[in-house]
Amino acid sequence: MDWSLLSCGRHGHVTYAPDEPELAEQMSGRVAGREAWQCLRCAAFVPGPPQGHGPAAQAPTVARGIQIRSKLILRLFAVERAIRAILFGSASIILWHFRHSQQDLLRAFNRELPVARSLFRQLGYNVDKSGLVGLLRHALSLSTHTVTLLALGAGLYALVELVEVVGLWTARRWGEYFAMVATSLGLPLEIYDLSRKVTVTALVLLGINILLVVYLAVTKRLFGIRGGRRAYDARLRQESVLEAAAEAAAKGSKAPTLPLEGQQRSNDAPEPGGATAVAEPPENASRPAGR
Repeated sequence: MDWSLLSCGRHGHVTYAPDEPELAEQMSGRVAGREAWQCLRCAAFVPGPPQGHGPAAQAPTVARGIQIRSKLILRLFAVERAIRAILFGSASIILWHFRHSQQDLLRAFNRELPVARSLFRQLGYNVDKSGLVGLLRHALSLSTHTVTLLALGAGLYALVELVEVVGLWTARRWGEYFAMVATSLGLPLEIYDLSRKVTVTALVLLGINILLVVYLAVTKRLFGIRGGRRAYDARLRQESVLEAAAEAAAKGSKAPTLPLEGQQRSNDAPEPGGATAVAEPPENASRPAGR
C-alpha cells in the first residue's frame, strides 16, 4: 500500500517552491504545458502554482511512507490508552465521591443482596460464588483512608494514561519516550500479578504493553537503539522529497517535462474545464539516483 498517495488522496497534496534556484528548478516541471510542482508527500508533480514558497530550510515537514503508517499504529495505541484513562478516571471519581459512605453502601448492598441472589438463582447462577460480588463487598468494607488512597492512585494512573494519549496521538518524540518509560515501569507489576493469578484480560493487557515498548524501541530508535536519534533523523532525511531533490540538483540532473496522467506526451492541451489531474512522475524524477 502506498501510504503517501493514500494520505494525499484524503488530505490533498503539499507543494512548496524553495527560493534556491537550482532546487526550485529540480522540483518544478511542465505538465501538458502547465507549471507543476512536486508534492512533498507523494512526490507526484501537481499542476498549478505551489501552495507555499520560501527557503528550503523552512519547508513544511510532511510525514510520508512508513512515517504515516507509524502514526496510524501509534494512534491505535493511543485509543487503547484513552480507554484505560476513562475507566480509571471514572473509578477515581466514584471512589472519591463515596469515600465517606462505605458503611451506608455496605448496608444497602447486604440488604439488596438476597433479592439479587434469588433472582440469579432462578437463572441458574449462584452470586455467592461470584468474584465480582466478593470484590464489591471487600471494597465497601475498606476504611475511608484506604478508599481515599485508592481514589488518588486511580486518578494518578488516569492522568499518566492521558499524557500517553496526547503524546502518542500527536506522534511527538517526548510522547514516545514518556509512553515507553511509563509502560516499562508497569511491566514488573503486571508480571507479578500474573504469577499470582493468570487471567485472559491480564495476559492481553501485558501483551499490548510489551508490544508497545518493543515497537517504540525498535521503530523509533529510542535510548540509542539502532543508532538512536541520529540514525532516525537520517532515515527521515533519506525519505524526504526535498532532500532527494537537493541531491539530484547537486548532481546536475534536470526535472523533465511531464504529461498529464492518461495523455500522450505530444498532447500539450490541458483537459477540458481545467486540468486538475496529477501526473505520476517517472522513477528518476521522484527518486534520487541510487535509491
